[in-house]
Amino acid sequence: MRRALTGLSLLLSVLLLPRAWALNAGLGEPPVLDRQTPYAAAQGFSAAVHRGDYERAAHYLDLDFIPPAEQKAQGAALARRLKFVLDHKLPTALANLSKEPQGDTEGNRYDQIGVLSVGDASYPIRLANVPATGGRVWVFSEATVRAIDPLYAEYGPSALGEVLPPWFFEKPMLGLELWQWLGAVLTLLGAGVLCVVLEKLSLGVLGQLAKWTSNGWDDALVPACKGPMRLLYFTLLGALGATLLLLPPTARFLATHLFTSLLVVSVAWFVLSFLRVTAQFVQQTVSKEGKDAARARGLHTQLAVLRSVFEAATYLIAAALLLMQFETVRNVGVSLLASAGIAGLVIGLAAQKSISSLLAGIQLSITQPIRIGDTVIVENEWGTVEEITLTYVVVKVWDERRLVIPIPHFLDKPFQNWSKGGQSMLGPVLLLVDFTVDLDALRAELRRILENEGKALWDGRVATVVVLEVLDRTLQVRALVSAHPSNLFDLRALVREKLMVYLRARPDWLPTTRTESRSAAAQPAPTPASEPAQPPPPATPRA
Repeated sequence: MRRALTGLSLLLSVLLLPRAWALNAGLGEPPVLDRQTPYAAAQGFSAAVHRGDYERAAHYLDLDFIPPAEQKAQGAALARRLKFVLDHKLPTALANLSKEPQGDTEGNRYDQIGVLSVGDASYPIRLANVPATGGRVWVFSEATVRAIDPLYAEYGPSALGEVLPPWFFEKPMLGLELWQWLGAVLTLLGAGVLCVVLEKLSLGVLGQLAKWTSNGWDDALVPACKGPMRLLYFTLLGALGATLLLLPPTARFLATHLFTSLLVVSVAWFVLSFLRVTAQFVQQTVSKEGKDAARARGLHTQLAVLRSVFEAATYLIAAALLLMQFETVRNVGVSLLASAGIAGLVIGLAAQKSISSLLAGIQLSITQPIRIGDTVIVENEWGTVEEITLTYVVVKVWDERRLVIPIPHFLDKPFQNWSKGGQSMLGPVLLLVDFTVDLDALRAELRRILENEGKALWDGRVATVVVLEVLDRTLQVRALVSAHPSNLFDLRALVREKLMVYLRARPDWLPTTRTESRSAAAQPAPTPASEPAQPPPPATPRA
C-alpha cells in the first residue's frame, strides 16, 4: 500500500509539474548552453540565430505550450522570426540585460528587454527564469514566444521575403540570409540607376526655375550640383533599402556608417562646389564691368583667401563628422582632450607659427597690402603676385622664376607694391650728353618715340626731359615717362635704346673730352700802396 501511494505521488508530481523534469521536451536533449543569466541567454540566442543555427536557438525559447511533437519545427521558425523582430526594433537592448543569475532583483523571475506595440496591443519582451533539468535557466518567456507571430507580421520582412523558396532562409552567410544578400545587390543596383534618373529630373527642373531669374549665379550653380546630388540620392535610396532588409546589428552598423559617411561627403562636396561657383561668378561679374581693375584684383584676392578658409573649414568639419560616428575614435578623442593639459600646451607652442601664418593669411585678405596681379619688389626681386594662399605667396619673377614667400613677410617687413594706389608709375631714363646738346630737339624726339614705337606701353600722361645735373665734363639729362607698372620697365628700356640711336646720329651731342691751351694775358704792374699815384704831366699847348 505504501509503495502504491509513493508511485501515485510521483505520477502526480510529474503530471502537475512537468518543468521540474524537462524543458522543451520535444527539442530533445539540449546541447551545452549558457542560460544561467539573462545576458548570457540573450547573447547565446543572438549568436545562434545570426549563425543560422535556429535549432540551437530554439532551446532559448519557452516552448512548453506547444505540443512536444511540433516543438522542433515550430521552435526553429519562431527563433528565426524573433531574430528579425529584435534586430529591427531592439538591436542594442540585449546588451543591457542583467549578468546576475537572479536577474535585476532577487526573487524576480523576469528580466524585461522592452515593450513593442502592434496596434493597440502591447507585448513585453522578457526573459523568464524557469525550472529545467539540473536547475533553473533563463529563456524567452512563454508570453514573449506567443507574441512572436503578431510582432513578426508587423515588423518582419515584406511579403517578398516570404514568397521566396525556403532555401533562401536556411543557411545565412556572414550573418545574412540569401534573400538579404540578393536584396542588398538589388538595392545597390537600383539606387545606382535611380540616382542618375532622379538627378537628371532634378537638374532639369532646377534649370527651368533658374531661367526665370535674371541673375546668372543660379544658372551656374545648377550644373555644379550634378555630382553631389547624384551621391545624395544614392545615399538616401541605399539607406532606405538597407532599412527594408532588416539587417542584423553588425551589418546594420556597417550600412548605417557607410551611408552616413556618404551623406557627409555629398554635403561637403556640394559646399565646395557652391564656394567655387560663387567665387568664379563674382569674379567674372566684376571683370565684365571693367571699371576698376584694382578693385577686381582686390576682390580676386579676397575671394581666393576666403574660399581657402571656408574650404579648409569644410574639410575639417566633414572629417570630424566622419570620425565622430565611431565610438572608439570619439572616446580616444575625449580621453586625449581630458588628459592633454601639458601635451596640448606643447602642441600649441609647436604650432604657433602655423596658426600665426593662418591668421596672417586672413588678415592679408582683409587689409590687402598685396593683391593677385600686383607688381611688387620683394627681396630685391621684381615680379608679379601670382598666387596667395593661407600660408604663403607666390611671386612670378621677370625671368619666370617663382618666389615662395611666407605670408608674415608681407606684414612684418617693408616691400614695394607698384600697383598700390594707382595704375600708373613714373620711370626715369638717365643719359650723359655734351654741353652743346639741343634739349628741345631731345624733347621732341622723346615725344615721337612715345607716340610711335612706345604707343602700346605709354599711358600718355608724363613725357619730360630735364637737365638733372651739370657735371665737370657732361650734362646728366633725365627723361621721365609714365606707364602701367607692368609696362614701365619695357618702356624705359625702349626709350633708352631709341634715344641712344638718336644721339649716335649726332655725334657732337655725345659726351666729348676737350683739351685746350690758352696764353696768359699781360697784367699791369701793381702800384705800391705807400707811394701816391702821380698825376700825368700837363699837356703842351699847340701854337
